[in-house]
Amino acid sequence: MSIAADSKFHVLAVDDSLIDRKLIERLLKISSFQVTTVDSGSKALEFLGLHEDDQSNPEKPSVSPNNHQEVEVNLIITDYCMPGMSGYDLLKKIKESSSLRNIPVVIMSSENVPSRITRCLQEGAEEFFLKPVQLSDLNRLKPHMMKTKVKTQNQESNEIQLVEKSEIQSQLQQQQPQSPLSPTPPQQQQPPNNNKRKAMEEGLSPDRTRPRYNDITTVV
Repeated sequence: MSIAADSKFHVLAVDDSLIDRKLIERLLKISSFQVTTVDSGSKALEFLGLHEDDQSNPEKPSVSPNNHQEVEVNLIITDYCMPGMSGYDLLKKIKESSSLRNIPVVIMSSENVPSRITRCLQEGAEEFFLKPVQLSDLNRLKPHMMKTKVKTQNQESNEIQLVEKSEIQSQLQQQQPQSPLSPTPPQQQQPPNNNKRKAMEEGLSPDRTRPRYNDITTVV
């Protein structure tokens, strides 16, 4: 693995051929890219912070995150035909990763097979270059990286805004005075007790309920 001097954009180049790897590294340096080169898809995943889990089926290795990547990768360019993991398999693993799927991937091959090209483009590859790669081919890389960089910046900005909004709402909720306790509803007046009233009426003296006529003389 080799890493060139720092530059604005960082490209990870994957090729099992030493000659092709040196050629693509030289062209990328001429185009003022920072370059990291590896010779296999598994090493590319390792550099990206992913690792393969051992499974009974070696043709379909699973990929799990391994947070060791310190250098941001803006684009991946990989050979299609490689032993072990092909460029197409590497493309699929990258697009399956939630943290890496936005990184543009370019496939290169010495064989012009239309079905292969179509399959890679449908899987998410940005470009398909035929070897030997020319400097004019690499000039087509920057627009893809610029588009991804802007998209990433917008996502980060939206995440920051959501965090700030959440913090403001939390502060406002803490500053709001607590509402006083609800007053106890007044007790409803009980209707008069009919039994008590009846008892009182029954207890009245007959002399009080009838007028007195003792002093009146009836004339016949």
